[in-house]
Amino acid sequence: MTKKVKQLGKFGSRYGVGIRKRLLKIESNQYREHHCPCCDSTRIKREAAGVFNCKKCGAEFAGGAYVPETMAGTIVKKMVTQKSFVPNLRDLVASKEQEPKEEKKEKKPEAPKTVSKTEKKKKTAKNPSKTKKE
Repeated sequence: MTKKVKQLGKFGSRYGVGIRKRLLKIESNQYREHHCPCCDSTRIKREAAGVFNCKKCGAEFAGGAYVPETMAGTIVKKMVTQKSFVPNLRDLVASKEQEPKEEKKEKKPEAPKTVSKTEKKKKTAKNPSKTKKE
C-alpha cells in the first residue's frame, strides 16, 4: 500500500483514475470499524450486499450495500426516536383526505391522447391513402 493510491495500488494503472478514486471512497468506508446496533461492539462482518452480522451477539441486520448504516437510515431512526414524524403525519393524512373532494369539484381538462408509432403504422396500413408518398 502506497501513500498516494492507498489500498488501490493492487490495481496498478488499470481501470482509470476516476473509477479508482470512486472505489477508494467506497472501500475506505466499507473497511473501517462499525458498531453493532444491538450490543455496540465493533465486531461486525458483511455477509452479503446489505446484510451484516455481529460476531459477538449474533445479531443479523440489514444496512446499505457497503455500510451497515446509511444516511437515510440514520435520519429515519432519528425521526422515530424523537417521534417528530407524528405531527407531520397528521397534516399529511388530513391533506390527502381533502384533495379528492376538491378534484371532484374542479374538473381538469384531459390531456390529448398520444398514439404510439405501432398504432400509427397499423392505421396507415389499413388506409393506404394516408401513407406518405415520396
